[in-house]
Amino acid sequence: MATPTKPRRRARIVVGSAKAAVDSAIYLDDRLPFARWLRPQLRKLFPSHWSFLLGELALYSFALLVLTGTFLTLFYQAHPGVAFASTVDLSLDVRGGLLMRQLHHWSATVFVLAIVAHLCRVFFTGAFRRPRELTWMLGVVLFGLVLFESFLGVSLPADQLAMTGLREAHGLLLSIPLVGTYLAAFAFDGGFPGQVIPRVFVTHVLLVPGILMALVPLHALILTWRQKHTERRSSRRESEERANEERSGRDPGHDGRATVHSEQQVTGGPFFPYFAVKNGATALFTMGAIAALATFVKVNPVWEHGAYRAGGHVPSAQPFWYFGVLDGAQRLVPPWEITVGGYVLQPGLWIPPLVLTVFFGILLLYPFIERRLTGDGDHHHLLDRPSQAPVRTGLGVAVITFFAVSWAGTWVSEASPPMHSAPGLPPPLQAPDALLTVPHDTYTAIVTGLRVAVFVLPVAAFVITRAVCRGRAA
Repeated sequence: MATPTKPRRRARIVVGSAKAAVDSAIYLDDRLPFARWLRPQLRKLFPSHWSFLLGELALYSFALLVLTGTFLTLFYQAHPGVAFASTVDLSLDVRGGLLMRQLHHWSATVFVLAIVAHLCRVFFTGAFRRPRELTWMLGVVLFGLVLFESFLGVSLPADQLAMTGLREAHGLLLSIPLVGTYLAAFAFDGGFPGQVIPRVFVTHVLLVPGILMALVPLHALILTWRQKHTERRSSRRESEERANEERSGRDPGHDGRATVHSEQQVTGGPFFPYFAVKNGATALFTMGAIAALATFVKVNPVWEHGAYRAGGHVPSAQPFWYFGVLDGAQRLVPPWEITVGGYVLQPGLWIPPLVLTVFFGILLLYPFIERRLTGDGDHHHLLDRPSQAPVRTGLGVAVITFFAVSWAGTWVSEASPPMHSAPGLPPPLQAPDALLTVPHDTYTAIVTGLRVAVFVLPVAAFVITRAVCRGRAA
């Protein structure tokens, strides 16, 4: 008969650790019933189509933004006199500083792109309809906050390019009747540049990120987790819907309308392990792609732009596409001036911001506007194909066309005239070449054509898109 041997030390440690983990889990579950809550959550079904991961792409970009922003905050000095020097030192002297700056920049760019793509996917498929209106409204608020946060971020280096953008914002505030001087004094602490850099820093690092970190989990996790996920339509799915409708009839909803039984069915893979593995792969892909961009693509070289000098030439740079919309619209609006009671008003400066404000207001309330116009108050869990909603799809394409034409206003610049200095003085610095410069007459013709196109092309896009969708639906 064999004599039992004593377990080895390593085996005893493994067994003891496992027992301690089990005992700890039981101890916590007795006091906080995690298992009762966790079990159904791990089995919650999620859709499998790639387009449903656009929101996760934005979420992981935001996480990388927070991590890299924390690193940059340790070295950046938010003082008007040293902000530019600290940015240059952070880029060239701090080990890994330039990589972190570029990681932060590309994370912000991917974040905005993912939000726009996610917003378009939700809009064109009708995923904003009842009962997801609150989720949509939070997404629109997040979109506006992210654009504002991006503007604050590119202003912090305090180089010639950044301060020129803040100078334009200061002039825009001053142009507002009655309250413009008060708003400008509040934001800049007096005249330009004042104490704008410390205020931008506090807003960029504390205020807006705090709001984002409260709204992002609410939008992406809490509301989404509590609600059933929307699902894409398929021929098989629609056949099941018709069969269930014929077999079971329709149940009246709270508003007296009908709700199809098949829309209560759920398809997809469980959160664990199916969706968790897919999310992990998406996170690694997102951070790897951003790291590759940050490593090989140079952006915002502030040491080439130089510190801010009043009246200095603006570096030749194309504004980001989401800033270029406002900048291009400012170029397309004629320089109108109206004199009222001795005061000169410039309505041309107000029109682009007012258009953006109206756009965000309509976007925020669009679920209720569409419900009012169509009379559709049903709960919707199946997504529309864009061709099934010709008017909505046409409106979306028209809005995209409108902003694309507005952005095109920044693609071309007028060639600056040659500058000469007085005899005996050094020659003046010539303005840097823009990305695309044309003579004065050509520039005037292009601007005139864009002013016509900003009204004509969106209407044409709406009519053509609606006709194509109706043709496909038929």
